[in-house]
Amino acid sequence: MALSLLETLQDPQLVAQFQRFCGLTLKPKGEANGAAPGHSSEKTAGVKGVPQENGHAPYINGSYTNGTHRQGREKKYVVHNYLLYYLFRFAAALGQEIFYITFLPFTLWNIDSIIARRMIIVWCIVMYIGQTSKDLLKWPRPSCPPVAKLETRVEAEYGMPSTHSIAATAISFTFLLAAMERYQFPFVLGFVAALCLSTLVSLSRLYTGMHTVLDVICGALIALLFLAVTFPLWDSVDHLILTSPICPVFTLVVGFLLSYNYPKLDHYSTTRADTTVILGVGAGTCVGTWIINFIGLTYVPSGPFPLSIPPITYPMLLKQLLRFVLGVALLVITRYFAKTLSLKALGSWYKVSTQDVLVRQRLEIEVPYKFVTYTSMGVVANSTVPWIYYLLNL
Repeated sequence: MALSLLETLQDPQLVAQFQRFCGLTLKPKGEANGAAPGHSSEKTAGVKGVPQENGHAPYINGSYTNGTHRQGREKKYVVHNYLLYYLFRFAAALGQEIFYITFLPFTLWNIDSIIARRMIIVWCIVMYIGQTSKDLLKWPRPSCPPVAKLETRVEAEYGMPSTHSIAATAISFTFLLAAMERYQFPFVLGFVAALCLSTLVSLSRLYTGMHTVLDVICGALIALLFLAVTFPLWDSVDHLILTSPICPVFTLVVGFLLSYNYPKLDHYSTTRADTTVILGVGAGTCVGTWIINFIGLTYVPSGPFPLSIPPITYPMLLKQLLRFVLGVALLVITRYFAKTLSLKALGSWYKVSTQDVLVRQRLEIEVPYKFVTYTSMGVVANSTVPWIYYLLNL
């Protein structure tokens, strides 16, 4: 009985049914050679003469190559309900890098650094669990057909569990749990908001054809189980991050080793790079937090907890906007210089051209440069940016 239920939840036909219910269908085969206005498509093609990795062709532009040139492989879909289309595409984007470099820093600089720090740390750990689980289990994504696939970048990744579901559930409910001890607000309203956000992102993975129902359910359960187990330890861990002199070294070493020893695959996948980015952000956050506390600039709201939420005013919004724009600008500058310098240093050390995309995908190049880049951004976001705010009286 249980095995039959699991097989049903993993059936791609269930995903296709959900897509059809939401107004998304595959384009009829007879129309496969032409793209009509208002229709979207995915294209994959092999590239002749490119080097292989571990005996398999590399992953380029959303596809695997096999040494031959293939054209015309198009998977097209028809959108019948554009309201749901844009809603789910927006929800899917919440699991991309653009969300992490906006919402998490905004929370850090403008809402509460403790809430932001806890979200970042929980996000890093559960995402590492999810990413490594994918490449250890190696369960495929839903097949096309019957499923219409709207994304190409992650098509080379395995499916179980859905890391979008993990991230959305973890971030939503971590924000809720961390905020309820610090601010006064209707808990039921916060719970409904967290539930709606995590559910919307999870359903977007079905709509885009990237995951089965079982992938999504397991992703949400992993995040909820992790929160239930670790929630009583949050205050103790936070104290260690702020005060332990071992914390900076420990997080840097562990983060880099976990990235460098990421499970090996027989083909190139973006999971290793994405995981390195996540671990770099987490390590940088811990180091930056320790630094800002060491120099005595840790912000602690005054008054007994939970605090009342202050009224929103135009001067407050303007100040928050200035803080956010300045902070993001510093992160962009940090990313550019950290990436450029680390790639030049690695290229000189290994005597290779890091302008080559395939070279940058090599383990000894990809992991160090991404870890250094995003660790630097984490440090700057949590120490340099608050320090500059202090100097500018922001």
